[in-house]
Amino acid sequence: MEMVIPILKIYVVFVAIVMIVYTIRHFVFTLNRISGEQRIYYQDIVDSDLPRVSVIVPMHNEEKVASYILAQLTKADYPRDRFEIIPIDDHSEDQTGAIIDKYASRFPVIKPLYRNSGIRGKTHALNEALQVARGKVIVVFDADYLPPAGIVRDIAVSFKDPEVGAVMGRVIPRNTKSKLLTRLLDLERSGGYQVDQQARHNMKLMPQYGGTVGGFRRDVVLSLGGFNPKILTEDTELTFKLVIAGWKVIYANRAECFEEVTETWSARARQISRWARGHSQVMLWFIKPFLKSKNLTLGEKIDGILLMGIFFIPLIILVALPVTLALFFLGEMNILNTVIIFLLVAAYNAFGNFAPFFQIGTAAFIDGTKSRVNLLPFFFFSFLYNIIYVSKGSLTSIVDVVFNRDPVWQKTTRFRQKG
Repeated sequence: MEMVIPILKIYVVFVAIVMIVYTIRHFVFTLNRISGEQRIYYQDIVDSDLPRVSVIVPMHNEEKVASYILAQLTKADYPRDRFEIIPIDDHSEDQTGAIIDKYASRFPVIKPLYRNSGIRGKTHALNEALQVARGKVIVVFDADYLPPAGIVRDIAVSFKDPEVGAVMGRVIPRNTKSKLLTRLLDLERSGGYQVDQQARHNMKLMPQYGGTVGGFRRDVVLSLGGFNPKILTEDTELTFKLVIAGWKVIYANRAECFEEVTETWSARARQISRWARGHSQVMLWFIKPFLKSKNLTLGEKIDGILLMGIFFIPLIILVALPVTLALFFLGEMNILNTVIIFLLVAAYNAFGNFAPFFQIGTAAFIDGTKSRVNLLPFFFFSFLYNIIYVSKGSLTSIVDVVFNRDPVWQKTTRFRQKG
């Protein structure tokens, strides 16, 4: 017991330090977005020599949304001799394949890829599509997205910069009025993109490629071995692979695309658990080569470590709660200190780990939608829900890496009416 109590006390101090560090990080990003110099994107480049682009859309049982995104992509403002659309029918058991066939028969630019054998999942689908894609630049959209006509060009033009390996656009929910959950996710997205991603882009730190509404260089990704099927978040994996190898990942706030956010808490639980699991897998796989890389500045390494560890925070805090109680009942903490620790944890997380309230408030101000901040108090309940499933995902990632397991991809439920 003599050794246990000091360890528990050290852990409580460690948790407090971690919370303070992340609070400072988010606050610095917010100040940068409000008053710092804003780094422009490449949208003003006018160049007729655009790269050949392959737009890849992985689909598994997407009959509710497939026709919408295919119709949008056929309207893309991009030279047809340098453009192809590759919808992937990945082991679908509904009418997804028939919808793809219908559009492919009408639009020669659509080059379907059918996967009826092998292992289902986005990572496997992307790896197979990279083998047949003809574009130098790969642009990826999820099946529920609605890409504007000019977004492919807005993404592709950034690759005129020879240092850019990947670019990420902004995601905006379209079904925000459906439920309280969708409204909260809208706030979360606005803070994460309008402030967090843009600030990291401004400060030349580490904007993250998000797996959709983004693009990357095909030859570079192939040279890095493609996507690892053991990692559920291929986007986070690609981000760290690229920066370790010396490539830049940039953020395009102007490249806006609408998505359908999940409308039920059960679907949200599966989604955030998958994100936490995959993101934490990346940390366990890449932390060592990332720290050793000579292609990164000290600032990029600090930001990258904090980015890697973000999904471990709920688990760290979840463990801190019983530790604090144990110290109290062991007589090692008075009631005032115990209450202070609990209030610190609650205050830090009341507005959500992924969209701290000052980032969300700033994003709402920039977007001209100030009334949205009235929903901020509800993030306390969102945190209580998220902490369980994020912790579950992070713990599962440790088991995955230790036992070298192959995770099974879980599809996100769609809520749009069939179209």
